[in-house]
Amino acid sequence: MTTSEKLTTTVSTKGQVILPSAIRKRRGWGRGTRLEVEETAEGVLLKLAPVFAATQPNDVFGSLPSPGAPKTLEDMDAGVLAEAGRRHARD
Repeated sequence: MTTSEKLTTTVSTKGQVILPSAIRKRRGWGRGTRLEVEETAEGVLLKLAPVFAATQPNDVFGSLPSPGAPKTLEDMDAGVLAEAGRRHARD
């Protein structure tokens, strides 16, 4: 099927729309695939729904437990330099 080929479908009495199998197969949209529906000036756009909700760094900062005391900037700088030295010595 070419991208210029027009396909049609029908809205059921329940408001459901069946996407042609060629499109579902090409997109890898199997049973249970969640799609976002967006209305645009050109029509309706379907896209894969994100698996996880969008987050900001402040939403997740500190969510993983860390053993011991927090590291200082000096500790982190020293760790980065030590790793860089280790990798450089390996090369």
